Amino acid sequence: MKAVIFDMDGLLIDSEPFWQSAEKEVFGSLGIEVTEVHSSVTSRMTTKEVTEYWFRLKPWEDISIPDIEMKVIKRVGEHIGLHGKIMPGVMETLVYFKKAGYKIGLATNAPAILIPKVLKKLNIESYFDAVLSAESVAKGKPAPDIYVQMASDLSIDAARCIVFEDSKSGMSAAIAAGMTVVAVPARKQYDDVEFDAAHLKIGSLLDLTEDHIHDLNHRGYYNLK
Repeated sequence: MKAVIFDMDGLLIDSEPFWQSAEKEVFGSLGIEVTEVHSSVTSRMTTKEVTEYWFRLKPWEDISIPDIEMKVIKRVGEHIGLHGKIMPGVMETLVYFKKAGYKIGLATNAPAILIPKVLKKLNIESYFDAVLSAESVAKGKPAPDIYVQMASDLSIDAARCIVFEDSKSGMSAAIAAGMTVVAVPARKQYDDVEFDAAHLKIGSLLDLTEDHIHDLNHRGYYNLK
């Protein structure tokens, strides 16, 4: 293996609550009640897709879809600046792979404008060789586009990339791109059998061991033979 690629929301930073809060606030101002059921559906979408989803269900007037989308993004950015915290094990994992000579990428469905905000807040900008938002590809996760493009940006064959993902849609995208996937689901989702499709499942990046990395590299070697 020559590269590792990280998702962002829910993996590097505990930002999922920020999105839920911002969506409830912004869409609530339009008279829309954002329920937990709806949040579980829209959590797999890009911000543009979420905004279009709500417009289809309960169309509003006097303000454009892009303007509402930007209101959500701006509010999330404010939450990141005020309350953003690095997830357990992130720094240790980045330090390990950087020292080991891996190229490091970030591939997220989140808007591009939020990527530098997160990396700066967590003080991890220097670890990444390339960053990519789903805004730059035809389709966001679960389509494989973003991972295919990231492999190209890193100049690394997809089969030589390890991906860390906390979502099922991200995991599906990376598998479809031909990459090796480490699932790091949230505690309440850990026992979801769909995550068993990953090549490795751990409860936290703190649980990643050198034996795990050895096994992932061994798998990559046989895939490429």
